[in-house]
Amino acid sequence: MRCPFCQSDDTKVLDTRLLDDGSQVRRRRECTACSERYSTRETVDLNVPRLIKRDDSRESFAEAKLRSGLLKALEKRPVKTAKIETSVQRIVHKLMTQSEREVPSAKIGEWVMEELKSLDEVAYIRFASVYRQFQDIEAFKNEIDKLMNK
Repeated sequence: MRCPFCQSDDTKVLDTRLLDDGSQVRRRRECTACSERYSTRETVDLNVPRLIKRDDSRESFAEAKLRSGLLKALEKRPVKTAKIETSVQRIVHKLMTQSEREVPSAKIGEWVMEELKSLDEVAYIRFASVYRQFQDIEAFKNEIDKLMNK
């Protein structure tokens, strides 16, 4: 690790600690050339698959967009933030464990619908109506009937 103060390559680690849930390491370092101290953080660098949109364009995955979509569907619904975060992490984990370099965005949409179905049925119908582009009340009725039969 190069010293940010004098650019020397000779530094030593004084202390190492795990942060958060163990997904990040904080190291306290000291430069042997100028004796300045500083902290660094290490995280796993995973290659996230790119998304193939409906119009066949490609886009980088954005966890913030995923979270935003879930929050919009769950707006004013009695679902705890911790459960929403757990759902986001489950979807991200599924995406990270895909062996392909590109994943259709429709697959993520289906995962979101699975999570919403278990979190809140009203939020599930809200999301499904936009995601599946319901054109009339009959489409709503059919989706609700499917939900009621399970």
